[in-house]
Amino acid sequence: MKSFKLTVVAALLLTSISAAHAHRQWVVPSSTQVEGKEAWVTIDVAVSENVFDIDTNALKLDGLSINGPDGTALAPEQTSSGKMRSSIDLKLAKPGTYRIALVSESAMASYKLNGETKRWRGNSADLKKEIPANAEELLVSRTLGRLETYVTAGKPNSTVVKSSGVGLELLPLSHPNDYLAGQSARFRFLLDGKPLPNLAVAIVPGGVRYRGVLKEVSVTTDGNGEFAVSWPMAQMYWINASYPPRVQVPEGQPRPAPPALRYNYGGTFEVFPQ
Repeated sequence: MKSFKLTVVAALLLTSISAAHAHRQWVVPSSTQVEGKEAWVTIDVAVSENVFDIDTNALKLDGLSINGPDGTALAPEQTSSGKMRSSIDLKLAKPGTYRIALVSESAMASYKLNGETKRWRGNSADLKKEIPANAEELLVSRTLGRLETYVTAGKPNSTVVKSSGVGLELLPLSHPNDYLAGQSARFRFLLDGKPLPNLAVAIVPGGVRYRGVLKEVSVTTDGNGEFAVSWPMAQMYWINASYPPRVQVPEGQPRPAPPALRYNYGGTFEVFPQ
């Protein structure tokens, strides 16, 4: 199978997109490998123009899910939300690997009320109470999102490195806290637990503000929903995908109605020096 190398040359050939062209949602831990008996980690959650930069808005922590090394659901010791970021303080009381995820379900709706076009955006659970019963020409588009990262205290294990079987997920095929610069890693994208072929995937290294260009590398999953990355340097990386593919509309042409259901994924992975 063909590997895709995340190199500067490839990145410049694929894209030189300015970091200011889109907003991106992410979670990023203070560290993904922690040692010591009293191990703690802080996870920041935000939406920004530059990946991992605190430059736009905080994300709400609704849908926060933390699973410990034995798979047990955990609660954070403390959370906080400010203007531009939310933070989670988590004590890693047991050795092993933790999965921290933010799972969301949002909705957009357009409708006519007394001949006037209205639009609404919010949590899917609020849809029925927010849309009037006499609304006409109702169109609803839902988005299921997952943001996640993995953190290991001491010796890693793989209990939480598995699919939930719901939504768009990225399954690391080697341990997600054991990536080294210069080495390769393989991943598999799943939709509701099944491999998703021909999915466009974006891989973005951190530190965008110091480069001025995104250096995003685009790859496509194979028939097994898999792709490979050779990490060029040690740092945090953001892996992002959405399904179904977004339609490119020529300028001046009307946009088609959004799909009834869209899936988004954003994962953060740390690569260490050898």
